[in-house]
Amino acid sequence: MLKKYFEKYFEKVKKRLDLVDIAQLEDIADMIELTQESGNKVIFVGNGGSLSIASHLTIDCINAADLKAVNFNDPSMITCFSNDYGYENWVAKALECYADSGDTLVLISSSGQSKNMLFGAKKARSLDVNIITLTGFLPNNPLRNLGDINLWVDSKEYNIIEMTHHIWLLSIVDYIITKNKGMDG
Repeated sequence: MLKKYFEKYFEKVKKRLDLVDIAQLEDIADMIELTQESGNKVIFVGNGGSLSIASHLTIDCINAADLKAVNFNDPSMITCFSNDYGYENWVAKALECYADSGDTLVLISSSGQSKNMLFGAKKARSLDVNIITLTGFLPNNPLRNLGDINLWVDSKEYNIIEMTHHIWLLSIVDYIITKNKGMDG
């Protein structure tokens, strides 16, 4: 029974991973590299498990890929801005304080319906910040339409979506590392 469960589970993950448009991954890598070349930074934002992905990606960008990256994972900032401006506005407020024109924002949201992510995308647009979204669940979720590049996972299962987002994003970081070292993957 367990063997069949795990075989089916990993098949679900593999299927989602394989559905990515490779050209979009390259476009994201190019956007991140252009952001760096112009002296700007990449900002990673998420809620819950996606916040953990944002944290991991920030560290890998800084430490392994030598890229300028930040995230908004400080509980004091999140709770302060949520308390003062409403939870739905904390991302927009953080961007107002920390984002610069030419930065790239990566919004990671399984549902694509979190108001703080939606308001954050709108604020980023007004600040002339590039926007990449990673979503799942419904193909017509509202966040999926707000990015310059939008990756979507065809699943309604949080862990499948989050693992897929994580692997796609890490593959981009590894691609940039490999490219910068002049290696062929």
